[in-house]
Amino acid sequence: DNAMGRKSLFRGTLGTAIVKIFNLTVASAGLNEKTMRQAEIPYLTSYTDGQSHASYYPGSESMILKLLYSPKDGVLLGAQIVGGKGVDKRIDVLAAAIRGRMTVYDLEELELAYAPPFSSAKDPVNVAGFHAVNILKGDVKCVHWHQLSGFDNEDTVIVDVRTKKELAEDGDIDGAINIPIDELRDKIDTMDRTKTYILICLAGLRSYLGCRMLSANGLNCYSLSGGYGLYKHVMFR
Repeated sequence: DNAMGRKSLFRGTLGTAIVKIFNLTVASAGLNEKTMRQAEIPYLTSYTDGQSHASYYPGSESMILKLLYSPKDGVLLGAQIVGGKGVDKRIDVLAAAIRGRMTVYDLEELELAYAPPFSSAKDPVNVAGFHAVNILKGDVKCVHWHQLSGFDNEDTVIVDVRTKKELAEDGDIDGAINIPIDELRDKIDTMDRTKTYILICLAGLRSYLGCRMLSANGLNCYSLSGGYGLYKHVMFR
């Protein structure tokens, strides 16, 4: 175009990519953590566990979404997804969002196609936006799977809010105590207010709700981003 007199500008590339590895699909768009650390770009990270479509409709498959975004204004900087069906659809939405300089606040409001065979009423992209915004607004403090070992065991209590049946079927984290989410509110008065609490559940929703309960009652609490589902896949692979 420029050689023939039409002024054109190359706007760069996001590096959007996708690959199938056996029964998994792995996809990414935008910047990754390694690149941003090297370039000294400030960023926040959040993980969410989603389903390819409504879980009550047969054939749903899980996916883990990772968002990287600006701590200043929530502008989306990068995204990565690992899972089964539906990964391609979500990475394309996120790649378009990155290109459009959209924020995680915008992801909350995206109106994406919904019917039970294709998605949930709250699409995994929407849920990823909700989680990131909760962190930005200070509604919840999060810890990531690789940060658990950095807490002082004497001052920190890991609380698994899953049911006893879930623990028996899926396993747990060494040293964690079990208080199912439905029993947590009744146990608050017995909890040591000098301790830091890290709440975990399967996907992150119940640990978020539990942290809201504890924080509202003056306890220092963190939620495990991505939940035990992500932790198990990473640590016990």
